[in-house]
Amino acid sequence: MADLLFEIENRIATITLNRPDSLNAFSEEMVMKWIQALEEVRDNDEIRVVILKGNGKAFCAGGDIKAMTAGKGFFESSEDISSTALARKNSLWKRIQRIPLLLEEIDKPVIAQMHGYAMGAGLDMALMCDIRIAADTAKFSESYIKVGIVPGDGGAYFLPRIVGVDKALDMLWTARVLDTTEAKEMGLVTYVVPEDELTSFTQSYAEKIANSPAEVVRMVKRAVYQSQTMSLRSSLDYISSQMGIVTELADYKEGVQAVLEKRKPNFK
Repeated sequence: MADLLFEIENRIATITLNRPDSLNAFSEEMVMKWIQALEEVRDNDEIRVVILKGNGKAFCAGGDIKAMTAGKGFFESSEDISSTALARKNSLWKRIQRIPLLLEEIDKPVIAQMHGYAMGAGLDMALMCDIRIAADTAKFSESYIKVGIVPGDGGAYFLPRIVGVDKALDMLWTARVLDTTEAKEMGLVTYVVPEDELTSFTQSYAEKIANSPAEVVRMVKRAVYQSQTMSLRSSLDYISSQMGIVTELADYKEGVQAVLEKRKPNFK
């Protein structure tokens, strides 16, 4: 049974973590297939939206502790936890750290569908997504400190940008478990829905975006993320260029015509 499943249907790609007996804790196979799936998402223009989810009782428990105690690190590779510091650094760089770097290259919406536990690196993988939709029974924790390690996948980068520095440090220092009420209040998740509605809600949300003007969706994502490191003047200059481009596209003409005719637009 494959540790990760990847499928494309109706312009929506779904990446499913598939180690339910280990609460979808990372394996080397999972990470490498994850990388391949993200490369396909980046390069395939037929894909409009991505959903990331986990099989079984949890979204993702993060690193495989059993593999770590067996001397195999997070990735069950030959460059294991008992090797040199440089080998362990390179193992992170060549494997799990490629995931956030690839996600940075993807200008399509990426949605995390979360249920059960999202712990440590599992939570961080959701933080790398654009939207996080959680079941009302989900639990969240930055659990690294419990095993004496730091967030090597980018958690220290993403978490404070979402919840603020003080709340990020609190989560990382205490490893306390958050329920969905607190997670929603602090902005950790975007939506909270009943567990039995999680799949249908996420699918409906993804379909709505997939049926929107593709180039506009991509440009909005680029504008939002790039503006985080731009001055106001640079951001306005950037978005005015994007406006000039989109108003020449067929979807703009269709949208305007649909408004005038008081009907739903039929975007390509």
